[in-house]
Formats: sequence, structure tokens, C-alpha cells
Amino acid sequence: MKSTVVETTVLHNGWAALERRVVEVDQIAGGTARLIREVFTSGDACAVLPFDSGRGTVLLVRQYCAGADQWMLTVCAGKLDEDDPEAAALREAEEELGYRLAGLWHVTTSYVSPGANTERIALYLATYTASDRVSAGGGLASEHEDIEVLEMPLAEAISKVGTGEICDLKTIVLLQRLQQAQS
Repeated sequence: MKSTVVETTVLHNGWAALERRVVEVDQIAGGTARLIREVFTSGDACAVLPFDSGRGTVLLVRQYCAGADQWMLTVCAGKLDEDDPEAAALREAEEELGYRLAGLWHVTTSYVSPGANTERIALYLATYTASDRVSAGGGLASEHEDIEVLEMPLAEAISKVGTGEICDLKTIVLLQRLQQAQS
């Protein structure tokens, strides 16, 4: 089964782009359908959840998320900005968390919402210790980031998933994967 983009019209091009695409798509029962879809394109991203195995703690951030129109508790994340996903994750950890991480463990790379969004996100786990801290973190003023860095026990973070305080999918996936690895 195949699809062919017949026409693309850029409706908006700013921090992200919104395109209207006319697509011809093979149908399961045979034949072809012509679809018109709006597609959001913002570039690919990465996210990382650092874990201190000695103390059983994780590093999270609290920041305003425009799509949800609320302050959210999430893992550190950001756009790739010309970097490969691992380099971008290390960069974001230093900018947002204030920690220089030595290495990452790739969990998965997947689409965020493929029905209408082209973004793929690479998810990583990492280890850290208190000695890896190199700054206060909080993000870059030039990117208008206003980030609170939070360190908490993994069990507390998992409980916040259960109460709905953590409701960001990338954060839930990484916390659950870390919890699974600890079992």
C-alpha cells in the first residue's frame, strides 16, 4: 500500500509550520482515495530521564507547555536543532537540568502523533550523580525557557503518573521503562 503527496500548501510558517496536504492513498479494500489533511511540522525532538541509582532519584522539569496551556511536570526535552538525537539530549540536559550526563541508553524513537504531526522523538534514559551538576539549569533565556528543575524519588514520580499530575506521554513512557528496568 502506498501514498503519494499530490500537493502541499504552507498555511503558516513560524516556530512550526502548518501545511495542507492533498494525498492519494491506496485503500485496504482496493482503489485509491484522495485525502486533504492539515499536517503540523515542527522538527524532530529528543527527551531524557536521568536516574541516580545510588539515591533512587530522577530529574524532572516543570515548565509551561503551550499545547496543554498549563505548567507541566515532564522529562527534559527539546528539538534536535541540527544535532543527532543523542547529542541533542546531552545538550538539553545541560541547558535545562544543569547536569552534564556521561552517557545515554536509547529506549525508542517514535512518532508523537502521526495522524497530524511529522515529529519523531528519541527517548533516552541516563544515569547521573550529584557531581555531574555543572549549573543551576533552568533553560536558555534566549529561548524564553522558564524551567524549574525537580529531583524526586522514582517512586514519587511514578505515583504522580497515577494521580494524573504527570500526564505527558514521553514522561510516562520513560518513567515506566525505568521502573521496569529496576524490577
